[in-house]
Amino acid sequence: MTMENIQTHLLLLLGLVILILANSLAHTNNWMVSASYDSASFNRSSFPAGFIFGTASAAYQYEGAAKEDGRGPSIWDTFTHKHPGKIKDHSNGDVAIDSYHRYKEDVAIMKDFGLDAYRFSISWSRVLPYGKVGRGTNKEGIQYYNNLINELLSNGIQPFITLFHWDLPQALEDEYGGFLSPHIIDDFQDYAELCFKEFGDRVKHWITLNEPWSFSNNGYNLGIHAPGRCSKWVGNCTSGNSATEPYLVVHHQLLAHAAAVKAYKKKYQASQKGKIGITIISHWMVPFSKDTSNYAAAQRALDFMFGWFMHPLTYGDYPQSMRSLVGNRLPKFSVNQLKMVKGSFDFLGLNYYTANYASNLAFSNDLKMTYSTDSRANLTTERNGIPIGPRTASDWLFVYPRGIWELLLYTKRKYNNPAIYITENGISEFNNSTQTLEEALTDNMRIDYYYHHLLFLNKAIKEGVDVRGYFAWSLLDNFEWADGYTVRFGINYVDYKNGLKRYPKHSANWFKKFLQR
Repeated sequence: MTMENIQTHLLLLLGLVILILANSLAHTNNWMVSASYDSASFNRSSFPAGFIFGTASAAYQYEGAAKEDGRGPSIWDTFTHKHPGKIKDHSNGDVAIDSYHRYKEDVAIMKDFGLDAYRFSISWSRVLPYGKVGRGTNKEGIQYYNNLINELLSNGIQPFITLFHWDLPQALEDEYGGFLSPHIIDDFQDYAELCFKEFGDRVKHWITLNEPWSFSNNGYNLGIHAPGRCSKWVGNCTSGNSATEPYLVVHHQLLAHAAAVKAYKKKYQASQKGKIGITIISHWMVPFSKDTSNYAAAQRALDFMFGWFMHPLTYGDYPQSMRSLVGNRLPKFSVNQLKMVKGSFDFLGLNYYTANYASNLAFSNDLKMTYSTDSRANLTTERNGIPIGPRTASDWLFVYPRGIWELLLYTKRKYNNPAIYITENGISEFNNSTQTLEEALTDNMRIDYYYHHLLFLNKAIKEGVDVRGYFAWSLLDNFEWADGYTVRFGINYVDYKNGLKRYPKHSANWFKKFLQR
């Protein structure tokens, strides 16, 4: 064993001891840890040459300017205004954190950090207010993204652009039901090609979709995100079918992704010399016990969250576990579609936040048919009253750093070791209005979260996983979908009461030291 390996293993051991101790203290959000997280021994130089560090964002969560300069409404504008009760604080993204007007300030923050890249999404309805190329492009919207891209590049920061981060133009939802219809495939391809033409001379990393699982599950199975569809017995939805629509929406997302990739590779890649991929989210699944039925349940849970996308992208079809359990509710690819989807990425974007325990869910005639029950896996965040890791401000997010290593090794083994960028990884804290600014900037739990996830990421790389970059979620506190502004994911604090002023949290200062060359 080399000296470098010994050092890495000692750091991991120390980190795990700290995590175990901290776990016992993590019953409140005021999580105190005593680790120094010394960046002298573990820092940017611990990663391979050329490894990219960045932060991530999304248009609806950041930009604001919802009705300015010709932007058309998206399904999230409609959802937050028609159903404010579905957002915890009844808020919306009309202003968000006003990055539309403050992009130069935000890029300056990134430069000061020493970041290599910035991942952001384009608001489809800002460049195409009516969703379709034939109905007119919005020059002001295109100019905004040109300005942002140029500002990034002039400060030495690479743009990573996501084409779709859940904010579908409302016009397409009204016309044919958005991603419920195969019509979306051509319209998405046209939108993607517009972006390639306008920005592709400077943008070298494209991501077609962000977390198609989240868009489908939350928007069409649970009904808690736009467009808010689900079976009536699942949630407070006026329409939808949680047993069929999630599968249809994913199918059309995969076909839209593949169509955009095909167009890029055929018409633009040779001259623009960029790469294109897709971002998928997955939790790691831990068997609830050593019972073989629970190991099988954990595998099915992975298939239904991760394999749902990775299997078609790698092998051309959905996992066999899904085929057998979902039956004819799971759409089928034609021969030509299969060829188009298989291998349709240069790199994989992977978002990792947390892990679940998985146990076998026995079939029962009382079990209602839905995407949530189809996997026959019961997912929980605690076992015998003990959480899988420290709690955060988000009810779904428990700290489990080992999971990023497990998921990366699993991806290497199961899906042919693709080139990977960790496109999101982060932790939430409560937006506590009683805290002083000094208290709000003290986010030791976030430092610990990043430190341990980066340690396990580094371990995965040393074990042969082809990871090429890491993006923290998120650069700034922002509108957090159904949670509104009640939770904060940023490494920089945004003062919502005083002009949206930005302040670096302790985690920002730690990151800055970590990234110093």
